[in-house]
Amino acid sequence: MNTVNTSALPGAKLVERHRWGQLALGLVCMMAISSPQYVWTLMTKPLMAKLGVGLPELQVTFSILVLLQAFFSPVQGALIDRFGPRMLISIGTALTGLSWYLASHAQGVIGLYLTYGGVGGIGTGIVYVGVVGLMVRWFPERRGFAAGIAAAGYGMGAIITTFPISASLVTRGIDGTLGLYGILIAVVGLAASQGLRMPPGESVAPHIQAETLAGTRTAPDYRPTQMLRTPLFWLMFVMMTMMATSGLMVTSQMAIFAADFGVSKVLVFGLAALPLALTIDRFTNGLTRPLFGWVSDRLGRENTMGFAFALEGIAMFLWLLTREDAMMFVLLSGVVFFGWGEIFSLFPSTLTDTFGTRNATANYGWLYISFGIGSIFGGPLAALLHQHTGSWIPVFGCAITLDITTALLALFVLKPARKRFLRRH
Repeated sequence: MNTVNTSALPGAKLVERHRWGQLALGLVCMMAISSPQYVWTLMTKPLMAKLGVGLPELQVTFSILVLLQAFFSPVQGALIDRFGPRMLISIGTALTGLSWYLASHAQGVIGLYLTYGGVGGIGTGIVYVGVVGLMVRWFPERRGFAAGIAAAGYGMGAIITTFPISASLVTRGIDGTLGLYGILIAVVGLAASQGLRMPPGESVAPHIQAETLAGTRTAPDYRPTQMLRTPLFWLMFVMMTMMATSGLMVTSQMAIFAADFGVSKVLVFGLAALPLALTIDRFTNGLTRPLFGWVSDRLGRENTMGFAFALEGIAMFLWLLTREDAMMFVLLSGVVFFGWGEIFSLFPSTLTDTFGTRNATANYGWLYISFGIGSIFGGPLAALLHQHTGSWIPVFGCAITLDITTALLALFVLKPARKRFLRRH
């Protein structure tokens, strides 16, 4: 493959360094806003006790958080494309921190819905869609890897906060913890977002554009209104909804079913099983995003999807079989998240490969709505299914079925459909 000598291009090396700085700042922003979703499961029992509500009613908060994060994404993506990432992502990080601070003063479940769910959902949605959409534009030749690194911050950020928040809930209580960490979220996120910028022009640098055009098929630049008229987009939408449902069932209910399985407080490697599993989960959930993004850049998006989605389904099946073994609970929880978290690098990179980079942020906002729909099935509806049946087995059975079905769709439906679509263009 012929590429342009980077040393012969004035400013190319400077732009190359600058885009890695942008990736680092985006990573910090994502880490700052990760806790509302990924430590929610630690909050459920203290909030149930404080507010005097049952689990299905409380889980509506989680669904509101993810729903608003997702359903406002098209608008947020369009605003970021128009006004730039610094202003909008600054607002998003501030709203995320404010949501926890306000939630610490909520005296009823409606107040919790409005603050933790409503304000938090809008804030995290701005940051998440904005950072991922920005990174696939800065790295046109490494979209899977760049989207994975950005998404890894969201998946791994709670590693830093899981044990401190768990300890703080014991010492400060739920209100003190929400207030303190809300301030920290806002301060860190605001500081990192001040350096975010759009890439110069329509390409990052001439040599990067040359490599991209020489090595890959260039997708047409579809506007959201055009993309929404294609069956291919809706296939991706359904697949991401299915995967979001299975993963969010675990994310939102893990503390409850760990207690039901009798393993949450059992010591593993000298640590309580639940916070240890959550910490390992955050690591594997973050690691999988750039790793499988990098793999998909080389082996193909759909091939990588098929392997990863099936891995999650198999791990969940084994998890269910060994549910009363604390050691296996901790280890297999990491594998489950390793097989799930890469949806946040594979789907945005596949979408951008297919529908182009010019409207990447706004387009991904529409696809991200599927994550909100998944939160309904994986949150309160999963809790209701458990409440109705008195068992977690039907809930796990639904999640496993969704994982395996999506893996098959990736290999045998999405892959040939995308080939036909790109061949026409």
